[in-house]
Amino acid sequence: MNEDWLVMAFDSTQQALRAEMLLEYAEVEIDLCPTPKEITAGCALSIQFARGSFGKVREIVISESVEIRGIFCRGEEGYDPISLEEESR
Repeated sequence: MNEDWLVMAFDSTQQALRAEMLLEYAEVEIDLCPTPKEITAGCALSIQFARGSFGKVREIVISESVEIRGIFCRGEEGYDPISLEEESR
């Protein structure tokens, strides 16, 4: 996976599909993908999106109360969590 992409993981398929619908409606470019094995989550589906879209994704997750396990970026030894309070880099 490209380092310019982030992964949003979920604990339920329902929330993953809800987030997919909301993000597509907001015209955020996303890919539905299997949750990487390094991320512990209750759902096998994750959403991958460009790092540059973090602000818009964050806004949608908070305003629509989407329940997520977390947002992660690829690190040297797996995936590192990103706080929703962080601004996009």
